[in-house]
Amino acid sequence: MGTRLSLPLAGGDHVQGHATAPLTLVEYGDYVSPGTGRAFGVVERLQLRFGDRLRFAFRHFPLVDAHPRAMPAALLAEAAADAGAFWGMHALLLAHQDRLEDADLARYADQFGLSDTGGTRAHYERIDRDLGSGRDSGVGDVPAFYVNGVLHDGAYDYDSLAATLDRMSGA
Repeated sequence: MGTRLSLPLAGGDHVQGHATAPLTLVEYGDYVSPGTGRAFGVVERLQLRFGDRLRFAFRHFPLVDAHPRAMPAALLAEAAADAGAFWGMHALLLAHQDRLEDADLARYADQFGLSDTGGTRAHYERIDRDLGSGRDSGVGDVPAFYVNGVLHDGAYDYDSLAATLDRMSGA
């Protein structure tokens, strides 16, 4: 197990922000995990504070043994990504972590004009790639954050992550 990001960001990643931003924050998360749900607001605050200096990427790490609904939610997020709506679906799924049954996911798909809730081979491969890179990077639980490729070994609250980003930026 490492403490560095094993797979650099690439074209297939879900990224917000400029590729040239001096700070990169990568999160491995699970749509059912309460911690990932709490981290969503933290990331939004960090994006506001750091602005164009921060690039953020989300990678799937569904803990299917603990959270059986995490994989169907991740598959729906990937179906939304195919329609250019990953971030909207990402926010919706995290806002409704307690409502991720099949009927809920079908309703969310309808809201985004999607014909299905995901589950193509490409969707599974995409999630599997994230899982593999997470395991290779040392992810054991979610959320897990990497700042400029290095595991953030601390709390994932706003103050802790902001301090790490400040330190990495030389502020």
